[in-house]
Amino acid sequence: MAAAAQRDAPEPPDFGILKRLARDQLIYLLEQVRGRGGPARPGGAAEPPPLPLPQHEVDKLYKVESRPALSTSEQFCFLVRPRIRTMRSIADIINADKMSGRSRKYKIIFSPQKFYACEMVLEEEGVFGDVTCDEWSFYLLPLDEDIISMELPEFFRDYFLEGDHRWVNSIARALQLLNSLYGPFGKAYGIGRCAKMSYELWRELEEENEGDSQGRKPEIGNVFLMDRDTDYVTALCSQVVYEGLVDDTFRIKCGSVDFGPEVTSSDKSIKVLLNAQDKVFSQIRNEHFSSVFGFLSQKSRNLQAQYDVR
Repeated sequence: MAAAAQRDAPEPPDFGILKRLARDQLIYLLEQVRGRGGPARPGGAAEPPPLPLPQHEVDKLYKVESRPALSTSEQFCFLVRPRIRTMRSIADIINADKMSGRSRKYKIIFSPQKFYACEMVLEEEGVFGDVTCDEWSFYLLPLDEDIISMELPEFFRDYFLEGDHRWVNSIARALQLLNSLYGPFGKAYGIGRCAKMSYELWRELEEENEGDSQGRKPEIGNVFLMDRDTDYVTALCSQVVYEGLVDDTFRIKCGSVDFGPEVTSSDKSIKVLLNAQDKVFSQIRNEHFSSVFGFLSQKSRNLQAQYDVR
C-alpha cells in the first residue's frame, strides 16, 4: 500500500528553476562590472549556485574581513547579506585602501535585498559615495529535490528577540516568487503574527502584479505559514537520524558539509553536497544512527571485494 501511495504521489515541482534564475541574475550583475575584479563574500553567506567565474572576468573569491585586502584587482564586488557588521568590515577595507593611496572601484551586491540601515552605516563610515549598490534577489535556495530554504539564520533573533520586522518583506517576496513560478496556490494557512504579516504583504504584492500566475497549472497545492514561537520544543529535540548526527557534528550549511583535515587526513578540507542525488546518503539519511554503521560497514566490504576482483 505504501508503495502504491508513493507511485500515486504527484511529482514535486522543478525547484531547479530557482537555482537557474538566481544564477542568471548573478551573472547579469557581474557583467555590469567592467573589467576584471575579485568578488568577496562573508563567511556564512548562502552559497551561490556554481558559476563559471573566470568567464565573467572574476579573478578570485575572498572572504570579507576587517583588514586590507591582499589583491591587485582594480575593483571589488562584495556579495553579502545585509548585515551591519559586514558593512563595517567593507568600510574598513575601503578606508584602508584610501589610507594606502590605492584606487579601486567598489560594488556591493546585497542578497536577498538591500536595507536602508546598511546604507546608513556606509554613510557614517564615509564610504557611501565610493560604492555602487545592487540587489541579488536570491530568496530561496533548493537544498534537495523537495526542500527549499531561505537560509536566514538571523531571522529568529531579529524578529522574535529584537522585534525587527525587516525580513517580513523577504518572506513575502519569496512567496510571490513561488506563486509566480509554481502557482497559483490553492489555499494559504497561517499561525502567528509574522505569518499574518507575511501573508498580507504577499497579497499586496500579488495585487500590484496581478495576472503573473493566472492561467498556470498549480504545482503547489497549499501553503502553511507557522511562526517558530508556536512550537519551540521541536527545534530543541535531539536529532537521532544519521543526517542529524552529521549536522550536530559538522554543521550542515546550505545543504553541504565541510570535512576538515581531521576527517580527510590531509591538509585540505572537502565540501560534500548532501541530497537525494547521493545514492548512499539518500538510503541512510533518515535511518536511526545506531543502524547506519552496519550498513556502511557492509558497503565498505562490498567495495573492497569489487576492488580485489579487479
